[in-house]
Amino acid sequence: MPDFVVRTPEQLPGLLQAFRKQSGMTQAEAAVRLGVTQQTMSALERNAEKVSAARLMKLLSILGVELVLRKDEAPAAPQSASAGDPTPIW
Repeated sequence: MPDFVVRTPEQLPGLLQAFRKQSGMTQAEAAVRLGVTQQTMSALERNAEKVSAARLMKLLSILGVELVLRKDEAPAAPQSASAGDPTPIW
C-alpha cells in the first residue's frame, strides 16, 4: 500500500478498515489481538478520531502499519502585518 497523508480525523476510519482488510483480519480477529470485543473494534473503526493515542498505536502495530510524522515541506504563507505592527522576522 502507498503512503497516506492524514490531515483530518475523519480520514482515519476508512484507512484503518482498509489496513485491517488488507492484512486479512476480520474485526473479530483484530479485536482479540487488541484485547477488546468485536463490538468495540467496530466502534473503534467507525469513530477512530476518538480513540486514545495508545490504543491507536497498538492497533497500527497489530495491522503492521507504522505512523510517520513529517514536517510539511511547504512553508506556511507568512501573515501580513497590520499597519502599525512591527515587521515580523521570518
